[in-house]
Amino acid sequence: MQFDMATNPSWQFGHRGRVAVFIDGNNLFHAARFHNIDVDYNKLLRLLLGDGRLLRAFFYTGVDAGAERQQGFLLWMRRNGFRVVQKELKTFYDGTRKANLDVEIAVDMLSLAGRYDTAVLVSGDEDFVYALNAVAYKGCRVEVAGFRSNTAPRLIDVADFFIDLGDIAELVRKDISQGESYDVPSFVPPGELPPQSILNQNEDGNFSQIPNKIRFEPNYSDDEAEENFSDLVRVRDER
Repeated sequence: MQFDMATNPSWQFGHRGRVAVFIDGNNLFHAARFHNIDVDYNKLLRLLLGDGRLLRAFFYTGVDAGAERQQGFLLWMRRNGFRVVQKELKTFYDGTRKANLDVEIAVDMLSLAGRYDTAVLVSGDEDFVYALNAVAYKGCRVEVAGFRSNTAPRLIDVADFFIDLGDIAELVRKDISQGESYDVPSFVPPGELPPQSILNQNEDGNFSQIPNKIRFEPNYSDDEAEENFSDLVRVRDER
């Protein structure tokens, strides 16, 4: 199923229950950059949540250990309701640098299946087809959000619902009127982050927060998850 702005402009998905959002940060960043969109993750999360209750919002990304500025953005994400799962970038023989977190995303989706009613995968990577299908067979609703031109057709086909971010770009685009305050809800290369002087202004942790309209699921705890899934190994965010 695909979203039709003409027939459903209010973006109401119906009853979605407990919602878990899994964002493939690097994949989304490159797709958004291709479409010349600077994503506001607060707006994106509110949109993907719909009328549901947020169980968890995960953000997976590769990081450069030597890029201190990049850590400012990840700190913003943590303090705005996201669980950051990161892995250090590796340099390959051809000079490219990347970090693959496909396994971490798939494991988290499967290990939490049953605790959420709806899983929203923000990625266009075809490698997630099998994992998404496995989650669906556990009785969960599975949705994919991405830019159609950057999303594998098989991933769209296996999902119960496809959200084309290209059709709603203006709803998730960062507001340029935000000024120079450190409110950078988008994954950007270290060299494009705000200068260190701006980051230093927020060392007291006074970052903007997700509005109260985000409803979190109150009956879930990390300790409970660790008890029931102690045989699973997953990458955790480094605080």
